[in-house]
Amino acid sequence: MALRDTSLPEPSGPAPAVTAPAGTAPPLDPHDRGRLLAGAHHDPHALLGAHPVPGGVAFRALRPFAREVSVVTGGERHALVSEGDGLFSAVLPLTEIPAYTLAVAYEQGEHTTDDPYRFLPALGELDLHLIGEGRHEELWQALGAHPMEHEGVAGTRFTVWAPNAQGVRVAGDFTHWDGTAFPMRSLGSSGVWELFLPGIGEGARYKFEIHSRHGHRFLKADPMARAAEEPPNTASVVTASHYTWDDAEWMRTRGDTPVHEAPFSVYEVHLPSWRPGLTYRELADVLPAYVTDLGFTHVELMPVAEHPYGPSWGYQVTGFYAPTARLGTPDDFKYLVDALHRAGIGVIMDWVPAHFPKDDWALGRFDGEPLYEPGDSRRAEHPDWGTYTFDFARTEVRNFLVANAVYWCEEFHIDGLRVDAVASMLYLDYSREDGGWEPNAYGGREDLAAMAFLQEMNATVYRRCPGVVTIAEESTAWGGVTRPTDTGGLGFGLKWNMGWMHDSLEYVAHEPVHRKYHHHEMTFSMVYAYSENYVLPISHDEVVHGKQALVSKMPGDWWQRRANLRAYLAYMWAHPGKQLLFMGQEFAQGAEWSEKQGPEWWLLDEGYHSAGDHRGVQDLVRDLNDRYRRTPALWQRDTDPAGFRWVSVDAAEDNVFGFLRLDAEGTPLLAVSNMSPVVRHDYRLAVPDDVVAWQEVLNTDAARYGGGDVRNPDPVKPEDGCVRITLPPLATVWLMPSDL
Repeated sequence: MALRDTSLPEPSGPAPAVTAPAGTAPPLDPHDRGRLLAGAHHDPHALLGAHPVPGGVAFRALRPFAREVSVVTGGERHALVSEGDGLFSAVLPLTEIPAYTLAVAYEQGEHTTDDPYRFLPALGELDLHLIGEGRHEELWQALGAHPMEHEGVAGTRFTVWAPNAQGVRVAGDFTHWDGTAFPMRSLGSSGVWELFLPGIGEGARYKFEIHSRHGHRFLKADPMARAAEEPPNTASVVTASHYTWDDAEWMRTRGDTPVHEAPFSVYEVHLPSWRPGLTYRELADVLPAYVTDLGFTHVELMPVAEHPYGPSWGYQVTGFYAPTARLGTPDDFKYLVDALHRAGIGVIMDWVPAHFPKDDWALGRFDGEPLYEPGDSRRAEHPDWGTYTFDFARTEVRNFLVANAVYWCEEFHIDGLRVDAVASMLYLDYSREDGGWEPNAYGGREDLAAMAFLQEMNATVYRRCPGVVTIAEESTAWGGVTRPTDTGGLGFGLKWNMGWMHDSLEYVAHEPVHRKYHHHEMTFSMVYAYSENYVLPISHDEVVHGKQALVSKMPGDWWQRRANLRAYLAYMWAHPGKQLLFMGQEFAQGAEWSEKQGPEWWLLDEGYHSAGDHRGVQDLVRDLNDRYRRTPALWQRDTDPAGFRWVSVDAAEDNVFGFLRLDAEGTPLLAVSNMSPVVRHDYRLAVPDDVVAWQEVLNTDAARYGGGDVRNPDPVKPEDGCVRITLPPLATVWLMPSDL
């Protein structure tokens, strides 16, 4: 149940003074009083609350717009005297500070509450020490808004890091967004401000009112908020999780097999548009079933952290610790992850530590100074996206991000983090002109602080979260992205193979008659295929902004485009490396993706005249995943060069590619792609001597996929170390050993 104080009236101006039958409290120092009322005092608890004084105990409360304030203790009520400006005080003839409450009367009525300024700090010294060192791996447990019981009283502890602020106050719907009544205290040199507010509980909306050292005052959303209002509203929301997980078996076994030696076939999803209008819980009823039916091992969710601008697709994050409220609560998101796990599907989440937007209510110049961003404007501004970059050299900022990675894995049981825009972090001169950047201490262009951050993040996640994989979207030839940190690498588990993606898409975009001149674009990937642990990505980035949907990239008429697509997908599934496919491409959607309408599901409707064409491609993807998962040769040795062998690498005139994949026992799969629109009969390929016969196990030209059904129906025996097979037009075939 929420403990929100909803009895505060609308501001009605200063309350009249009330004479109290008690001693007069010592007046505040004018300087302290001015700072307190301006929201610029570092220690309001020294001025407010109860304090021993000569003759008794002085009580002082700051309650703007109150008509009367009284202290209630020992069953008696003692009125406080108005000092003006919302301050009320008196001295009671007591020998020690008693247990007490405040009775606060407004024009609309009266309420009784515990005094926030009678409590000791609700944040421990160890937390402050770890925050200061930048080593608090559970930072979300220390900062932010936490409903709790403190000194026997229910309420919420508010904490925020704002080291440059002159003062910080809590404002919310429970104060009508006026922070005057609730100034926070500074906890020493940590830069952390804290206040425990009795009676405030889950559901309360709040922000921090910052008083900068330049005299400016502004409201900021909580950087550590674990829930936020649904955009376009921007307040943080007090929340606590009440979810009970049901995925213990998944969590216990997910790390049994190293990811690079396991099947890993990823379906990339933009949750708000996959089925527009569905909530997290409603998606849990349909997404796991769909992904299971198609046989993918994982889903990859485009960013789910809170972001104000929907068309950014989540890549401009303002609430790094809050799942977007567009689709439900944090517990609702846990329900979706849980449902996917119970269906045997891993969950990867896009994570965006490279930059953040400049919205004035969010992280930018948080306490009136550059804080999360570097102080050097040349480094702070990201020239491509109009955003700020993070200051990776600052320990507290690095801690904020490392803990955030851990947070999603531990609190939401996320199985993998795909880290966005890694290259933009690694290079000081990324998208910057001459003079717009400074070399590092060694004269190079590498961002040493960003490197250290990524290494720390990876090492921490792998240490704390068994079975989790981190994946780099890194678009350059940076060495050692997936090499362990103890050998100088960045420590990622996998890396997107952007070179393979660009080269292969360039190749298939050519008319078949021209492909012989671009043959190397398909074979070059094997020159570096084992330099990193790779994922082959056909992601959302490749089907938007004029790049066309995957099937629309293909040349020829509708039949040829679908045939090209089917051949390409089977080539991709057989190529060394894991694979990722963006939603809509699994059924040959012809239009580019739009976040407003999502995949064109109507293409699969029975009443649509070409539905069979689209269902054919969908059936192929289902069969690709099924055969893939049952064939260790396709995934067990993805990072071992001994698991691959060309059998046709230079048949440029034929537009044919053929290779073997081998599992740990040496069992092969033969994949052959004919990227020409002609049938090639009795095509000769060199194969291992120890295979008695080869059986076709997948053919993208099969009639059920929409092809011409040119097949190899019977086992094919090798002769003189070679096998002769029929290659369908614009098709890929897979063959495996047969015992006849």
